[in-house]
Amino acid sequence: MRPIIYYVATSLDGYIAGEEDDISGFAQGGAGVNQYLQDLQTFDTTIMGRRTYEFGYKFGLEPGQPAYPHMAHYIFSTTLKLEKAHPKVTICPLNLQTILNLKATEGSPIYLCGGGQFAGWLLENELIDVLKIKLNPLLLGSGIRLFGNTKKQYQLSLTEQQSFEEGLQILTYELIY
Repeated sequence: MRPIIYYVATSLDGYIAGEEDDISGFAQGGAGVNQYLQDLQTFDTTIMGRRTYEFGYKFGLEPGQPAYPHMAHYIFSTTLKLEKAHPKVTICPLNLQTILNLKATEGSPIYLCGGGQFAGWLLENELIDVLKIKLNPLLLGSGIRLFGNTKKQYQLSLTEQQSFEEGLQILTYELIY
């Protein structure tokens, strides 16, 4: 089975974005961001929810186009409608069997791109295998939580830690279910 890796920037207080989707305080450059961009090249598939996909519009993503041109995109939504979707962009209803089928296909690990609510749903269904956090030295106080409204507790095992001059750390954890 292909593992799902939730690779996401977060504040020290567990937010992936501040109020009104503000990410301006997160590291925008430097060695840690370069490492993240290099790591993205190892994925051939990404999954995300509608809000995460549409967030890309703020940065020039055209509706229907892949956010990461080298990856197949599976966007889980019942409301997103795209007039002209690129062949690498597929909209799927949110259901466990679709995720399990995707995990069973050949390919690289699957990149879970953002989305607190979607990530929370995947976590509660024990489908996230690895949590890879780009930990930013910042407190946001409020915003979008790392796992949405999830209330369950989980154990994790730290498998790798990288520190960068600008204060960013990349922490890799395996989830223990």
